[in-house]
Amino acid sequence: MIAGGDRIEPIVERLQQQGFMVITHLDGRKPKMMIKEIPRKVDVVLILTDYISHNLSIIVKKKAQEKSIPVYFSKRSWTSISCELKKIKTA
Repeated sequence: MIAGGDRIEPIVERLQQQGFMVITHLDGRKPKMMIKEIPRKVDVVLILTDYISHNLSIIVKKKAQEKSIPVYFSKRSWTSISCELKKIKTA
């Protein structure tokens, strides 16, 4: 699951090339996003730090931790995301 960010289609395409098939996006633009639950089939949460409010970031992290889902933080750039992907693949 990706939390934060707008227009993430290029990121989704590159993640699919890396083997991530089902990608859920939570943009965080609407206040109701803070009450949404993390879907059951989420294995990893990637928070795009430069496109998410601090409060939503904290809420998503807490909800993921409650479900024992690993959380990774990255800027929206592919270089930053690929560094986090290396951590995901070795975990």
